[in-house]
Amino acid sequence: MLIGIDASRANRALRTGTEWYSFHIIRHLISVDKENEYVLYLDAEVAADLAEAIKPYENVHFKVLAWPWPFFWTIGRLSLEMIFKRPDVLFVPAHSLPLINPKKTITTIHDIAFARESYLYQKKLMRTDGRKKRLFINAFIKFFSRGKYTANSLDYLLWSTLHALKKAKAIIAVSQFTKDEIIGVYSRRYQDKIKVVHNAYDSSRYVYYNNEETKKAVLQKYGIETPFFLYVGRLEKKKNTASLVEAFALFKEKHPHSLVKLVIIGNAGYGYDEVKYIIEEYNLGSQVIITGWAEEDDMPVIFSAALAFVFPTLHEGFGIPVLQAMACHCPAIISDLPVLREVAANAAFYFNPRERQDILRAMDLVYTDETLRKSLIEKGIKRASLFSWEKAARETLEIIESL
Repeated sequence: MLIGIDASRANRALRTGTEWYSFHIIRHLISVDKENEYVLYLDAEVAADLAEAIKPYENVHFKVLAWPWPFFWTIGRLSLEMIFKRPDVLFVPAHSLPLINPKKTITTIHDIAFARESYLYQKKLMRTDGRKKRLFINAFIKFFSRGKYTANSLDYLLWSTLHALKKAKAIIAVSQFTKDEIIGVYSRRYQDKIKVVHNAYDSSRYVYYNNEETKKAVLQKYGIETPFFLYVGRLEKKKNTASLVEAFALFKEKHPHSLVKLVIIGNAGYGYDEVKYIIEEYNLGSQVIITGWAEEDDMPVIFSAALAFVFPTLHEGFGIPVLQAMACHCPAIISDLPVLREVAANAAFYFNPRERQDILRAMDLVYTDETLRKSLIEKGIKRASLFSWEKAARETLEIIESL
């Protein structure tokens, strides 16, 4: 059987959640399957680490599909490939399917916060090199969709998810919570085609570092001083980063002589201006360290050095950083959301993300109670060990072969 995979996201230089999911699920899927043939479709020349990950396997080859525009590669160029040379099964590790696809197509839906809580998302216009072209594309999409959609990022998420639900033979949801949300927001008629395969974390990379020299070198690289609370993720409304900074301001008021800082690792997103305003309003310029993007190899060291990982997100499809923190012996203080309870169970300390005082209470308890910190570390290590990309890959292969 020839299995085609959209590997365009796995091929990105700077990866976040969906891109890392694509990278790891492809890598492990191929490592556990020696029987089937694979073709990995790319929109650019293969990245060095992706090529290295696939190098040992002879049943895989890459295929770069050239496309002249920075948009519509999946629904345009990949569709053309499906017309002229389609595989037996197509697997797309994100919710955007080509317009034309094989009957046996599988896709992964990571979350649908954009449909449930659209106010957390910015309607970014499609990138083009000219105003006239943008207006033309916008008019074309409005005509094609009978006025329902325009050329912005939120509408694309809404359209592509509904298209995937209708056209895919099977759908992977990364958590039971995500499956339930899809059924609740869209329709129960999709429930039989949705299979739950939990995400995981890179256990070969995310391990505890206790070497003080290593910690010192990495922390100096990013201007981080210990002790510190750690947040990892985009600086945006969906992740509730502004409320975290406000809670930290309250923490500093309660502990004015504490040397604890707040370290924020991630790129700016919709809502970053609010984060900057709060930092200035509370005069936290020297207390909140925003590093921007951090190299993946440095992240386990930073987790290992943190006092605790604080994750005030308002909506998640899974929450991989929670597992990463636990694996690195970092206590997890996280939003009390059903999906995070599904992931972390009793191995985390929960708070109401919409109440700054409750975020403060959680931070204060973990800061002052060493016994609590040790308990969270022990439980976290055990909990993280239950998730692996190999397990996720085997379950994904079962779904592929069941078609």
